[in-house]
Amino acid sequence: MAINVSNRKPNCKARERSHALNTTNRKQKLNLQVVRLSDGTKVRVSAKEKRTLYKDFNVEA
Repeated sequence: MAINVSNRKPNCKARERSHALNTTNRKQKLNLQVVRLSDGTKVRVSAKEKRTLYKDFNVEA
C-alpha cells in the first residue's frame, strides 16, 4: 500500500457547464501516482511532483 506524501489539496474552484449554460461547482482532483523510492517503499505523489523528482534528483522511472 502506498503512503500519501503530498500536502497538496484539490482545486475547489472548477465549474461544470451544461449545454443550457447551467453551472455547478465541482472539485478538480489531483493526479496522484504511485512512485517506488530507492529503498523500496511506495509513495503516492502528484504527477507534478513526480516530474520534479525525476528532473531534480535524477531518479529512474
